[in-house]
Amino acid sequence: MALVAVIATAALPAQAHETLKLDAPKPNLAPTPPMGWNSWNKFACNVSEQLIRQQADAMAASGMKAAGYQYIVIDDCWQKSRDADGNIQADPERFPSGIKALADYVHARGLKFGLYSDAGSLTCGGRPGSAGHEFQDARQYARWGVDYLKYDWCHTGPRNAEAAYTIMAKALRESGRDIVLSICEWGTDHPERWGPTVGHLWRTTGDIFDAWSGKKDWSHGMTDILDMQVERAAHAGPNAWNDPDMLEVGNGGMSTTEYESHFSLWAMLAAPLIA
Repeated sequence: MALVAVIATAALPAQAHETLKLDAPKPNLAPTPPMGWNSWNKFACNVSEQLIRQQADAMAASGMKAAGYQYIVIDDCWQKSRDADGNIQADPERFPSGIKALADYVHARGLKFGLYSDAGSLTCGGRPGSAGHEFQDARQYARWGVDYLKYDWCHTGPRNAEAAYTIMAKALRESGRDIVLSICEWGTDHPERWGPTVGHLWRTTGDIFDAWSGKKDWSHGMTDILDMQVERAAHAGPNAWNDPDMLEVGNGGMSTTEYESHFSLWAMLAAPLIA
């Protein structure tokens, strides 16, 4: 049965009295958990065109590509503003060649290219979000050659999570390009119930931080997040994966043995392996 969800008008964020139907089936883009690299855990907002090119080169040359790692994903802070027509613009100082040229560079190395946005008016880093611009942004991503979208949940106000992610899912499916949808809703509105229809993977918890255990505000150490995965396995399978957040392997907060355990446990969970 096609999903019926609460949505917005074309001009406004989703509100609880409107509905949208996902007519097109979800494309089979993640038959196995996605594997790749994301900029956030190591570099946060310190991203640039040069950094992304270096990471793509390293993934292609190091053997990671041959082992199945394929996504190079720029997380938050690549955006600068919107132009007079509402089109999202990359930061010209950080990405002087533009996103299309960078995606082409990644694709030329046999890899896939990902970007980040947010279902709110602003991203978690204070850049322009996609609320009210979902279809416009999805078409732009398709023109640029984006293969993967991490879609966050900051500054969303009263939006209904299922509704908001359904809008972007529909926008991506109508964009003319196959784009994986990574639902980064932090697990608060039970995405395991609706995520399998809407996206390809969904966050199950708040953010991970680089420690064996512990809690900081909405973030959790590795084993704390592991404990939160109990009884979630039944919701996951091909093209629909639980996401306990990205790997912290190599970032310096744990020992080598602890990182080996972290990686092994995420593999046992059939989690996405995004470092």
